[in-house]
Amino acid sequence: MQLRTLALLTLAVSPTALLHAQAASPAPHVVQLSPAVLAQVKLKQDPAILKAVRYDADKALKLGPWSVMQKSMTPVSGDKHDYMSLARYFWPNPNTPNHLPYIRKDGQSNPEIKTISDGDYMHNTIKYAHALALAYYLTGDEKYAEHASLLLHVWFLDPDTKMNPNLQFAQAIRGVNDGRGTGILDARELPDACDAVALLAGSPAWTPADDTAIRTWFTAYLDWLLTSAHGKDEAAAKNNHGSWYDVQAAGIALFLGKTDTARNIIETAKTKRIAVQIQADGKQPLELARTKSFGYTVFNFTALARLSQMGNNVGVDLWHYTAPSGGSLRVEADYLAPFVTGAQKWTDENIEGMDVGTIRLPFLIATLSLHDPKYQAIGQKLGKTDAEVLILESSLPK
Repeated sequence: MQLRTLALLTLAVSPTALLHAQAASPAPHVVQLSPAVLAQVKLKQDPAILKAVRYDADKALKLGPWSVMQKSMTPVSGDKHDYMSLARYFWPNPNTPNHLPYIRKDGQSNPEIKTISDGDYMHNTIKYAHALALAYYLTGDEKYAEHASLLLHVWFLDPDTKMNPNLQFAQAIRGVNDGRGTGILDARELPDACDAVALLAGSPAWTPADDTAIRTWFTAYLDWLLTSAHGKDEAAAKNNHGSWYDVQAAGIALFLGKTDTARNIIETAKTKRIAVQIQADGKQPLELARTKSFGYTVFNFTALARLSQMGNNVGVDLWHYTAPSGGSLRVEADYLAPFVTGAQKWTDENIEGMDVGTIRLPFLIATLSLHDPKYQAIGQKLGKTDAEVLILESSLPK
């Protein structure tokens, strides 16, 4: 029996019977969080988790939908259904009459990027659809599923409003190109959209036809990601761009049932990402070279931690891998620990400051993978307590 039906019958059955019925509900086919952990959270109905989940979902009910058709300009393709964005760190050239070609100022965001709405609107769609779908899965309240379905339909499925399944025109540099491989980073949250779909399974608001249609969209996008020139460029990136590419490609492959493809991407990350990016002392030279060195170090560490979550679902263990040169995810966690606890001062260039709360998630993932209480102690002292963090913490030792 699906939980949506149970919600209508709550007043007519005993709490014990309701819990037994919930226990019979299958684990969701999510690609990031553990399906088993989510199933347990659903069974236990922890008040703190439900409060956080409902808070996010109730906020989302009042927002959207969004579409690529809402932007004020059209890509060079002539098709407004194509996603487009501008390179964040590129600015008008003061040395030319027309200010072209734009020049790079690392770490300094050009406010012109906000003149194209696609990036913010895709982020909003994915973030809020996931929040709503999670609330539906845990509570059975159909109003959450209905609004999540609306957001997903408008962005991915409806003929008049949907995004074409490519990022050919993402992060363009004016006067240089109309888009580039690095723009694929804009869509790093797409696995959350996949999880939203998985969490909506069984709702009348998300039909089998809807499910087939969105899988067709993601199949086309994954093909573009794996075979296009932009996709190949991003796959070859040695810094955080390459790591987040893997998160996208592996996550979408898992969603589509292409387990071998996903497993190969995650397994290859041992030598292609960890061994290349992390030194024996835990430093990430390519991220430390940035003007926002702390933020980018944590950003890449988070991508690899995300990838490790997917690896857990297909039998690939990234946390116990050590590169021949000595780099590993454990080494990275140990390197960052004294900086986030305040025991040591960050000395590399860092124009944005340190938001240590951003590292809570990877430290909790480290705890689950390495069973080391020191990571749990660090993670739980940091900020950023949201629904996902509470769900992860629910499976940690008490």
